[in-house]
Amino acid sequence: MEEEKEQPRDVFPNSPDEDPTDLARKAGKTNLLQWMEVSVSEPEKRTTTSMKVQDTYIVYLIETRITEVKLKCFGDGTTSLWRRYSEFELLRNYLDITYPAVVVPPLPEKKVTYVWQNSATDKFDPDFVDRRRAALEIFLLRVAAHPILSQDKVFIGFLQQEEGWKDLVYNTDFQSKADSKLKSLSASFRLKKPDRRFEELKNYSNELENNISNLLKIRARMADKIYGIHKVHANYSRVFCEWSGIEKDMAEPLQSAGHYMNVFSQSVDSALEDEEQYADQLKEYLAFGDALRSVCRKYECLQYDLERADDNLSYKANQKEQMQENPESPSQVQGKAGGSFSLTGMKSKLFGGDTPEQRDQKVKQLEEQIQQAEQELQFANQETQKFVDAALRDIDRFKRQRVKDLREIFTNYAIMQIKQSKKGIAIWTSAKDCFTKM
Repeated sequence: MEEEKEQPRDVFPNSPDEDPTDLARKAGKTNLLQWMEVSVSEPEKRTTTSMKVQDTYIVYLIETRITEVKLKCFGDGTTSLWRRYSEFELLRNYLDITYPAVVVPPLPEKKVTYVWQNSATDKFDPDFVDRRRAALEIFLLRVAAHPILSQDKVFIGFLQQEEGWKDLVYNTDFQSKADSKLKSLSASFRLKKPDRRFEELKNYSNELENNISNLLKIRARMADKIYGIHKVHANYSRVFCEWSGIEKDMAEPLQSAGHYMNVFSQSVDSALEDEEQYADQLKEYLAFGDALRSVCRKYECLQYDLERADDNLSYKANQKEQMQENPESPSQVQGKAGGSFSLTGMKSKLFGGDTPEQRDQKVKQLEEQIQQAEQELQFANQETQKFVDAALRDIDRFKRQRVKDLREIFTNYAIMQIKQSKKGIAIWTSAKDCFTKM
C-alpha cells in the first residue's frame, strides 16, 4: 500500500481563540499590509457642545479590509470607524514611547507651514483637510508596513476598535516609561563616551531638516513668482480681446490668442495644487528629522544610566579598597591626606575610629553593595546593547526607505514640471498659430 500523504496544515484555522494578527504571524506574514488594506477617507467637520463650550473639529473615516480569504472567517473582513487628529497623536505618542528603538513615522502638520500667497492657511479649509487626510493615511500605511509596529495590539485596536480604545491605550501605562525632558537634556551634555554612530545620526537629522526646510522655502518663493507671472498673462487676454473690437481683419486671431493667454493664466492653479502634494511629502521627511533625534535621545538616556552605574560601581570598589588597605575609616584617610572637612572624620578624631568588628561589618556591607552595583551595571549594559542593536537595524531600514521615497518624490516632481512646461509650449504654439493667421 502506498503511504498516505500528509495533508498540508491549514495556517489559518477557524479558531476563536486566536485573532487574525496572531494567525497571520504564524503564516509568515511580517506586516499588516500583507493581509489587510487600510485607508483614510471622508473627512467630516463636526461640532460638539460641552459645558456651553463649542468644540469644532475634523474626523476621518478609517476603513480596513482583510484581503486574506482564510482570515475572513472572523467576520466579513471589513471595519470602519471615525478618528480625530488628537487620537492619531495619542497613538503616535504611545508608539514612540513603547518602541524607543524604532524610527516612528511622523504625523502631518497641524497648521500650514511654508505658505505662499495663494495657499490655504485655515485648518478647516477643504484643500488642507484633504491633504492632511492623505498624509494621515500615509502615516497609517507606514506603521502597518513596519515589521514591529504593525503587530502592536493597540495599533490594531486603533484601526478596528471604536469603543474603549483610549482605555486600552492608557491601561498600558505607557506614559510612565517616558524619560523626562530634563533627563534627556542632562544626558546629552553629560555623556562621557557617546556612541559615534548616534552622534553622526543626530548631526545628519539636523542637516536633513535644514536642507528640506531650505527646499520648501525656495519652493514657496518660486510658487509666488510663478503664480504672479501666469496671472499677469490674463492681462494679455483682456488687451487682445479689446483690440479685436477695432480690428475687423484681425478680430478672430486676436480673440483666439486672448483665449489661449487666458488658458495659460489659469493653468497655474492646477499645477501649484499638484505641487502641494510634493511639498507635503517633503514635509513628512522634515518631521522624520525629529523622529531620528528621538531615537538618539533615548540612546543618550540609556548610555547615561550605564555610565552612572559604572561610576557607582567604581566608587563602591574604591571605598572597599581604602578600608582594606588602611584600618582607618575612609574619612580619616581623606583627612590625613589634606582633604576637605568631614563630619564623620571629626567624630572619628574625637571619639576614636571604628572597631575591627565595625570595619568588618562595613566591608561586608560594601561587598553586598558592590555585588548589587555589578548586577545593575550588567543589566544597564545589556539593555543599552539591546537598544543599540535594535535601533541600528531600524535606522538601516529607514535609510533604505528614505532613498526610495526621495528618489520617487524628486523624479515625479521633475516629470510634473516637464508636463507643465510642455503644456505651456503647446498653449504658446497655439497662440503663435493664431498670430500667423493675421
